[in-house]
Amino acid sequence: MKRRDKQEEGSNSIFKIFERKKPKQVVGEEVAPKTIRHLERPVKLPFLADMDEGKEQYGSAEDMQDKWGLSEKQATLGGARKRKLLGLAIAFSAFILLLTGIFYILPRVLPDLFRGTNIELFVEPVINLEYDEPDYRVVIDSTVALMKTPKPDSTRIAEVLYNEPVRYISDSENGYCKIQTMDGLIGYVKASSLLEDMDSVEPDIHQYKLIVSDPSKNIMTHASNGTLIKKVMMNTVLYADIKREGVYQVALPGGDSGWIGSSGVIELSTRGDTEEVSSRYFVSSVLTFVNARYIENGMSIDGASINGAVYVSAEINGIDIPRTMEGQAQAGIEVIPEPDAVTGQIRIDQILPGDIVFLSSPKKPGDTEIYEMAVCTDTGTLFMLSPARTTVRLRNFKSGDEICERIITIRRIFSAKVTN
Repeated sequence: MKRRDKQEEGSNSIFKIFERKKPKQVVGEEVAPKTIRHLERPVKLPFLADMDEGKEQYGSAEDMQDKWGLSEKQATLGGARKRKLLGLAIAFSAFILLLTGIFYILPRVLPDLFRGTNIELFVEPVINLEYDEPDYRVVIDSTVALMKTPKPDSTRIAEVLYNEPVRYISDSENGYCKIQTMDGLIGYVKASSLLEDMDSVEPDIHQYKLIVSDPSKNIMTHASNGTLIKKVMMNTVLYADIKREGVYQVALPGGDSGWIGSSGVIELSTRGDTEEVSSRYFVSSVLTFVNARYIENGMSIDGASINGAVYVSAEINGIDIPRTMEGQAQAGIEVIPEPDAVTGQIRIDQILPGDIVFLSSPKKPGDTEIYEMAVCTDTGTLFMLSPARTTVRLRNFKSGDEICERIITIRRIFSAKVTN
């Protein structure tokens, strides 16, 4: 027991070394409150220089009106915010008034102020309606057959194209009506293929005149990735109001609009005409119809005749020419080839590319009645109807062939002066 007591006393003495000695508190003695130690030499900050050291408080309030010229409203934060909002409202109102004046008031006021002057900016465009009479109609199908009588099995006089204006003459039987084309042909077409609204062909209410020079073009609902509205053929005339990179927005019969690509399209002023070019461009246009299906007096890639191909190809290259074979036999100037001095046969090198050759029937060589026609596309090559009369194609010939014996007349419709 004594040994254990000694051990405990030894351990307790070790811990007592690390114990903090606390001052003994006398019973009844008051404990001194804890205080904050102050620096003997306090730091004086510059912004406190105007403090009254004796009273330890900030300086007296300033009079904002006398010292700074600010009213009580201006001296408060709430007033500044309201003034900022008021300024923004005034600026926004002024901006709206400016836009209204530029885009609404000025266009209505300035033309009256400058009316009768020569200031071009305010000259109102003169609109002359070409088709304001009630007997005009416009074609709404890609091509429409012009028939000799109001019957589907009648003789086809010619074809009329989409968006082409015609004169309405009278109603007829079987759903046909009698019309006259702008170049004077009279015949019958399906009444359902015509429309009375002529805005799509009025030159002065549009910006651009377009002529399709490709064999065909598609009119779409949108400038890209649209759906097909109408397939139009070579020499179709359209009017556009908007031009963008690679496309035009064109007016369609009935007040609708569509988009057409700019490639394969000739752009003109709304009352402009195509300029005459060289015969090689005419030949190039004719060659696009090679191997097309033959249709009597047809003039599209879906069904063509020689005279139909000649008509549209000449029109887009600056030459006005009749649609019919009989009319084309009188167009241009006549070419009379000189016979060979030895053989007395026609020298085919005098038949130039672009010349139109009119032929008699193969069963009646030497006859003076025109049976068919052909176009010279190169020396010794003719674009003409196949013997089976099913397609239009190219055919080679040479001096002394039966074709030379069938020639009635040769017409040159393109001027030799044009070399471009």
